[in-house]
Amino acid sequence: MASAPAFWSRPPGLASGLLAPLAELWERAGRLREAFARPYRAPIPVLCVGNLVAGGAGKTPVALSLASRLLAEGVRVHALLRGHGGRAKGPLSVDPAKEGAREVGDEALLYARIMPTWVARDRAEGARAAAKAGAAAILLDDGLQNPGIEKTLSLLVVDAAYGFGNGRVIPAGPLRESLERGLARAGAPVLLGEGAAPAELSAFLPILRARLKPLSGERFAGRAVFAFAGIGRPQKFFATLEALGACLAATRAFPDHHFYRPREIEGLLQRARELGALAVTTAKDSVRLPPLLRTAVEVLEVEIVWEDPAALRGLLQPFLSAASDAGRSPA
Repeated sequence: MASAPAFWSRPPGLASGLLAPLAELWERAGRLREAFARPYRAPIPVLCVGNLVAGGAGKTPVALSLASRLLAEGVRVHALLRGHGGRAKGPLSVDPAKEGAREVGDEALLYARIMPTWVARDRAEGARAAAKAGAAAILLDDGLQNPGIEKTLSLLVVDAAYGFGNGRVIPAGPLRESLERGLARAGAPVLLGEGAAPAELSAFLPILRARLKPLSGERFAGRAVFAFAGIGRPQKFFATLEALGACLAATRAFPDHHFYRPREIEGLLQRARELGALAVTTAKDSVRLPPLLRTAVEVLEVEIVWEDPAALRGLLQPFLSAASDAGRSPA
């Protein structure tokens, strides 16, 4: 995906107005797809983590944090993804020793570090495969707009700084579907970052708040860095490095899910040497680097810190109970 148009983040104007008829067609297509869907009900509970905007809302780190919490509770949870950017249609059980990002996508490799992970274009088939393999619960990544599978609980990740952009549907704005439809499907929002909650979330209680915490970020303080990233909003990554005290000698933004060629990374490393800087990227980008050059690039890992862990656990308790019941059934 290319960088989001700048007008998506500004109040509706001429550009979004001209694209409004196409946005209406997009929304109608989504409504028709939903109306004719016959969602599959898995024999185990499904926790969906999604968002409403195109680009990076922080969904992946939130989902990874939830996965860690479920695993800590003893839940046999499997991740299920479409495998965006990968070639595999699935259902495929991801083996990082055999598959790379070009086969299964970058996010699947991050999940596969900590839990059994499935890639499937058909989410229902993927859910069947996970249940057959012994899963007691499914963590469905980015399935909020997928009507093909029933969800036990859907969490909506919202970037506090970006909100819902100009509030318009693609291509007039960043929304994958209308706020009316998307919010009606969400069980609770996860507001990521500092700032007031968007007014559209006023009907929700609780609003779970969380923030991204860099891991070992102090090693970049006072250091010159050449930062590059191919994620939904690279500027967030660059700003994080600056907040850690890094001196940004240069930055380079690539399209979301960009696959790096060896010569491309060699060029970036050469530029970093010329600047006397460290080459730094994100964890999601790191799995898309050529393996032989991966160790030459520093990676800034992040984790999610929940403002009110008790509220999160209270929200998850019915899901945990359902997963516990499923876990007592024969695998």
